[in-house]
Amino acid sequence: MGAMLDRLEPLFAAMPAVKAPEGHVHFKQRLLWTVGILLLYFMLSNIFLFGLSPQSRDIFEFWRYLLAGESGTIIHLGIGPIVTASIVLQLLKGADILQIDTSEERGQIIYMGLQKVLIFVMIIVEAAPNLVGGFMQPDPVIAQSLFGGNAFAVSFLIFLQLCIGGVLIFLMDEVVTKWGIGSGVGLFIIAGISRGLINGFFNWEAGIKDPYPLGFFPRLFSIGLSGGNFLQYFTPDLLAFVTTIGIFLVIVYVESTRVEIPLAHTNVRGLRARFPVKLIYASVLPMILVRVLQANIQMLGVFLNNVGITILGTFDGRTPLNGLMYFLAPVNSPTDWMWWAYDLGHPAWEVLLRLSVDIMVMVVGGAVFALFWIKTSGMDSAHVANQIQRSGMHIPGYRKNPQVLEMYLERYIPRITVIGGVFIGILSVVANLFGVIGEVSGTGLLLTVSITYRLYEEIASQQIMEMYPFMQQFFGKE
Repeated sequence: MGAMLDRLEPLFAAMPAVKAPEGHVHFKQRLLWTVGILLLYFMLSNIFLFGLSPQSRDIFEFWRYLLAGESGTIIHLGIGPIVTASIVLQLLKGADILQIDTSEERGQIIYMGLQKVLIFVMIIVEAAPNLVGGFMQPDPVIAQSLFGGNAFAVSFLIFLQLCIGGVLIFLMDEVVTKWGIGSGVGLFIIAGISRGLINGFFNWEAGIKDPYPLGFFPRLFSIGLSGGNFLQYFTPDLLAFVTTIGIFLVIVYVESTRVEIPLAHTNVRGLRARFPVKLIYASVLPMILVRVLQANIQMLGVFLNNVGITILGTFDGRTPLNGLMYFLAPVNSPTDWMWWAYDLGHPAWEVLLRLSVDIMVMVVGGAVFALFWIKTSGMDSAHVANQIQRSGMHIPGYRKNPQVLEMYLERYIPRITVIGGVFIGILSVVANLFGVIGEVSGTGLLLTVSITYRLYEEIASQQIMEMYPFMQQFFGKE
């Protein structure tokens, strides 16, 4: 594997990339870059694919909250290729199949180059099934008027647009990571979920099942003014509202729960600090990896069903009806598991088995991907020990040695990472069971609140480094 990576190194170097800043980037500039990319993202989400038939279906409909893409637009794929490539790399590295030392500069270059190659591969892999599987259909009018009835030419044009959109999202993510605040992946998730939440609270459009508006507040006022039955028409919305507020409060509280490791400066007597190890140490990003892995499995099942292969289960549109795919499908709302209140078409034991599988996948996947995440992102005990050592800090009462510091951190970081991953997995499933406002799913809301909180902390740290430049060394910056 090492020899093959060495031969591919020229390819990695030739991959398109956003140039990193050579020096310190002022906070205001970072803020401008972040806002600019956010505006560009919203612009792209309103550029619809040319040649796409109105009868087309969205294979990612149930995963829009997670993929941060807009259906039928040039950014239809969203962050899917980026996250899928990250899943593949983390699994390979976690299983020691991919032996790259990311603590060295050359190892980081090879790892990032390999990730870029995989992202471009995943853009093609995720764009092609939309057309081959018959989900995205070419508009016959455009095919006839511009290409003499050649539908394949229109399909290929749609495929090219999907690929261009995937590359744009990748480059925008790099711009935010290098020149902005936080990451593009997190920023795009916040943008998509926030739009869904606003729509869920204030949408005045009438629903199909009843004459009342879909938005929470318009529905509340409309039912109240018309004298409608609150228990009949408003109970699901009230339950979703309580779940939304509960998720917000729990995540804010948990984000502030931490173990603080005392530090003292080696050369400056009296200068002390604390290194926080949060309960959600690996953040909620590993949840994205778990959910995207589930989305890819479901996409494979839908694709096979559409081409006539039903060995893994059959689908009604994008909804699994039976087989292995039904039990592997995540539970997204009360209508997926409340068999006593809704006609689910399945006996109670099948519904409970599906719920148990979803809980197991989220709990085990959350813990495993959290461990992989801290290892590949430089948050494990060894990397943190070296970072603290370079900053001139040490733990009082212990020898000033990186190995000793690593052994001390090993008591906390792996254990807290697993506990945090399991907790987030359980919380994500519970949030999905009861639903949230805006139909963005409990997992989507959980991700948004946590990423926003981390973004706030990143902004605070940037401001501290602007005021006290010597802190840049401790934060591992320029």
